[in-house]
Amino acid sequence: MRRFTSTLLLSAALMGLVSGCTSTIDIRGNVPPPERLAEVKPGKMTKNDVMALLGTPSNTSTFGDDTWYYISSTFESWAFEKPTEIERQVVKLDFDRTGRVTDIQTLGLKDGKEIDLITRETPSPGRDLTILEQLLGNVGRFGKAAGGGKGGS
Repeated sequence: MRRFTSTLLLSAALMGLVSGCTSTIDIRGNVPPPERLAEVKPGKMTKNDVMALLGTPSNTSTFGDDTWYYISSTFESWAFEKPTEIERQVVKLDFDRTGRVTDIQTLGLKDGKEIDLITRETPSPGRDLTILEQLLGNVGRFGKAAGGGKGGS
């Protein structure tokens, strides 16, 4: 009986260890189903028609409202590691000035471009001094000689 209990506990511990090694899949965003996307007809449908069919877009163009984006990403994570994006789908809809669909594009992870951010800082006056140095540096600067007194006109 004792051997059976030990084997059972060891099996449960191993199953817990193995289940901790499985990856977690996380889907973020909202991309319309392909059958609904196929119903969007360039030149015939307006923004209101698209919104009724596909729902609210994930994002719109920065300047104006002439491009809509429906974005979805799939991430895989292992235990405590940073999640890795394994799939991305972006549906881009372009509209003309009258609000009619002009173009539909579907983009994936391979179509993305890596952007290097500039991390340098612009120096500003006073950053090299501590707060105490800045406060004590102003002692005696303000007075009558500096124009701080009352003047007559």
